[in-house]
Amino acid sequence: MVREEMVRLGLDSERIELREVTTDEAAAREQFVGSPTIRVDGADVQPPRDEPIGLSCRVYRLRDGRISPVPDRQDVRAALVRATEGGDE
Repeated sequence: MVREEMVRLGLDSERIELREVTTDEAAAREQFVGSPTIRVDGADVQPPRDEPIGLSCRVYRLRDGRISPVPDRQDVRAALVRATEGGDE
């Protein structure tokens, strides 16, 4: 989904950096609240609320209120736009 949104916005999707977090120490260092965590320029596309830091599966809340294993596509797009243009959606 991130690659698709980058292409849609005319961004180079090859610039995506995948980082594997495999230890509790790395999770603490990265402020990692579960997989998948998607950040754009270091900012989480959907900042965590009360999620504990650690190695776990992450749960996102979509804009319509449903629970999802991935963030809302609109949140990903908005984060990419903010990072590249300094705007919202």
